[in-house]
Amino acid sequence: MTDDARTADAPADDAAISVLIVDDHPVVRDGLRGMFDSAPGFRVLGEAADGVEALERAAALDPDVILMDLRMPGGGGVDAIRELSRRGARARVLVLTTYDTDSDTIPAIEAGATGYLLKDAPREELFTGVRAAARGRTVLSPAVASRLVSAVRTPVAPGDEPLSAREREVLALVARGTSNREIARELFISEATVKTHLSHIYAKLGARDRAAAVAVAYDRGILG
Repeated sequence: MTDDARTADAPADDAAISVLIVDDHPVVRDGLRGMFDSAPGFRVLGEAADGVEALERAAALDPDVILMDLRMPGGGGVDAIRELSRRGARARVLVLTTYDTDSDTIPAIEAGATGYLLKDAPREELFTGVRAAARGRTVLSPAVASRLVSAVRTPVAPGDEPLSAREREVLALVARGTSNREIARELFISEATVKTHLSHIYAKLGARDRAAAVAVAYDRGILG
């Protein structure tokens, strides 16, 4: 399957992408709702003011994409993302926040966020990010991608050995937010084999984990 292949539960090209907006500031929620309501191809299903409410609204509304702030009184975004992943929620989570520190970006992506954008992103970049997230693609703002590469790369320089074709397939699926079990099913291999491929990928890229591998791969142009 190529990087352009659509996941089974992604919205069709002619279907509006449904969005849930999660932010503790009403003005921000209103602004985002107005932005998406005025753009073709999107449908705002609802809003939530914190992570706890986000879980309730996501279960009730089943959106394609959740725009998730991180630091919110009453329930933070990272905990909500982690719980959505645990529940196997269909929605893809695109973090939209003002914070780009290592302590924010890495936990959010490791928790299961499909992407991470900053609130100063141009509206077209945000629209593009939501469309990409709806199809399971990893979305990282340039500033966040750069920080991730610097933060998660191991001190040991990676080798020059290129990734094999199968390792590229596995990495492409990881970049879409696919679990090990789903990768195994997609590629008709065992989960143990998936883990072995991931170990080789980490070693070749000089990465500690899935988030690091994806960030380094985008930085090197391995993933487009």
